[in-house]
Amino acid sequence: MTMPWTADLGDGTYRNPVLNADWSDPDVVRVGDDHYLTASSFGRVPGLPLLHSRDLVNWTLVGHALDRLKPGADFAVPRHDCGVWAPSLRHHAGRFWIFWGDPDHGIQQINAEDIRGPWSTPHLVKAGKGLIDACPLWDEETGEAYLVHAWAKSRSGVKNRLTGHRMSPDGRELLDEGTILVDADTIPGWFTLEGPKLYRHDGYFWIFAPAGGVETGWQGAFRSRTFDGPYEQRVVLAQGSTEVNGPHQGGWVRTAAGEDWFLHFQSRGAYGRVVHLQPMRWEGGWPVIGDEGEPVLTHRRPEAPQQTPEAPASSDDFPGGRYGPQWQWTANPRPGWTAGHDGDGLRLSCVRTAYAHDLRALPSVLVQRLPAEEFTVEVGITLDTGEPGAKAGLAVLGDAFSWIGLENGADGTARLVHRYAESVAEHERDAEHPRPAPGAAVRVRIEVTRGARCRFSADTGDGAGFQESGQVFAATPWRWVGALLGLFATAPAGDAPSGTAGFTAFRTTAHRTTGRPSTT
Repeated sequence: MTMPWTADLGDGTYRNPVLNADWSDPDVVRVGDDHYLTASSFGRVPGLPLLHSRDLVNWTLVGHALDRLKPGADFAVPRHDCGVWAPSLRHHAGRFWIFWGDPDHGIQQINAEDIRGPWSTPHLVKAGKGLIDACPLWDEETGEAYLVHAWAKSRSGVKNRLTGHRMSPDGRELLDEGTILVDADTIPGWFTLEGPKLYRHDGYFWIFAPAGGVETGWQGAFRSRTFDGPYEQRVVLAQGSTEVNGPHQGGWVRTAAGEDWFLHFQSRGAYGRVVHLQPMRWEGGWPVIGDEGEPVLTHRRPEAPQQTPEAPASSDDFPGGRYGPQWQWTANPRPGWTAGHDGDGLRLSCVRTAYAHDLRALPSVLVQRLPAEEFTVEVGITLDTGEPGAKAGLAVLGDAFSWIGLENGADGTARLVHRYAESVAEHERDAEHPRPAPGAAVRVRIEVTRGARCRFSADTGDGAGFQESGQVFAATPWRWVGALLGLFATAPAGDAPSGTAGFTAFRTTAHRTTGRPSTT
């Protein structure tokens, strides 16, 4: 079984993106020989993914730092553009620290001695609307601590500026009212300044911050001898003559070998924000990122022990009935959404809901990122209930969605169904006429090609093999989130138990016709 994507080319070089999935707004820190990365998780639960690498090219997902989103009432339903925005990951005083801005509530912080936890309860450092993209700095020479953040105009009416605070060394409170460190309205040609990362280097305070918008922007660097400024600025990474649009918002890391590297995202529509790795050096007191300020697509690997090519897991056998760390719920989970058992395979309860015809409003969808630009996903589904109207399926979920799976008719007999809903539609409709599903079992497949074009097919076990279903579906993102693969099971509203659905051998593989996806 081939992974949908690996960045390590096996010959001492790598290709971008190093994380070819929606790991939005990445930040990175090194501790010893290990590198750790976190990313935005917005309204999905668990939040704050935690990835590990020894060489910045091969990454594994080791868990999440946030079990639930608060306030719980706000995240009992899907809120795809809320929650955890642009976290910063740091290591100080023997502990890992993550700060992030919730645009509706304020800047929060958690910490842990070990990256795998346990993590502390979220602590609200600064309350307010529109406070986003928070990043701390502990000055190891002076013992002072600082924090910088950006603003979301949608909540605060303010944007294009960075605000700085002195912070208590324990990271729990701010010691002043804040100062505007950078007002990009005063910089000709700069707009939508956000995503700051704060560092100390060579006697300067440094703020690495993107501007210009997600699809069309660039990476800026600001420096000042004092925290309060004034700051001078340069563009240090831009698309230039390359095909890598909007290269910005990420983190600088220095490896154990003393090399400097920069991880950033590129927005790819339905695929979300994929992560690129750029070489970095210092010249004339300023960082030079990529190939003289333009992104590289291939490059020599960072100096580090050779690793086996690796990427975050996307396939899952659900051993012991448990799902892997790549899965998240679209809202805070509730007891009873999964049904425990000792064997392999996942059992989801057919959750009774009034939203059975609109997956976008359903909190009990188990989702993961699209793992590559081109790939094939398959899963076996059984509907282990005779409840009329109960259904279970595999979905591609975004502002529009499409799914294929099983549904019980009025007589309790399972049928193969394929449904979809456009972004402007309030309810799903048939993409193909229902057909019999003997034994209430089916294996379904989605082949995803460039442009996030999805071809659905199914094998009902009638001897005909996989048969294509419906028209090609073009996946769409949500506001800040790429499209997702989803598993779900529902039943019409009611009070009585509604049974379960089973999912087995969830497989994501390199595309059958093209092998590996392209790098463009």
